[in-house]
Amino acid sequence: MPRPTRDRQPASKRTDRRDALLERLVDVLLRTGFADLTVEELSRELQCSKSTLYAVAPSKEQIVVAGVRHFFRRAADRVEIRLLRTVDDPIEQIRAYLVAISEQLAPASPAFFTDLDAWPVTREIYRANTAAAAGRVQSLVRLAAPRSQDAAFVGAVAAQVMEAIHRGDIESSAGLDDSGAYRALAELIVRSLRPSDEAGEA
Repeated sequence: MPRPTRDRQPASKRTDRRDALLERLVDVLLRTGFADLTVEELSRELQCSKSTLYAVAPSKEQIVVAGVRHFFRRAADRVEIRLLRTVDDPIEQIRAYLVAISEQLAPASPAFFTDLDAWPVTREIYRANTAAAAGRVQSLVRLAAPRSQDAAFVGAVAAQVMEAIHRGDIESSAGLDDSGAYRALAELIVRSLRPSDEAGEA
């Protein structure tokens, strides 16, 4: 009979420790970017051994990708929680959803977004998350104005603007970073869907 391994941890505990490390990793990536970071520098920042980092993924690139995926998965979860807590007003839900995205992106430094765009894998992660969020906004717009002929147009415009935010077009043309652009988009959509008298009162 094989002897039990004393240092073997339950899978749930290993998962918890990995998630805790990913949370700290995300903080570093958002603050500094990641293109020029080495595994040694990451281990110093996180105050852990390199072997601990390599338990997350077998290379620096894969460690970073794991951190970026964790960031966007966490952001999506927090945005949905914010939406569930919003008052039962479909138009205000659109505002809440986009403002929540703005809040999740706010801690990210320009260096993070530069590196995000420079790496094909991380750029695709951001693109996929942007596409999913755009689809969510379009569905919220349809709920807010189901009989309006403008709803489909507003939803389509929102999706195009969100894609432009992702590409960096809004920042270069309007001087708004991604967080600020999402907040401005929220106000634009809300004003377009509310009757003019309600928009004036707001």
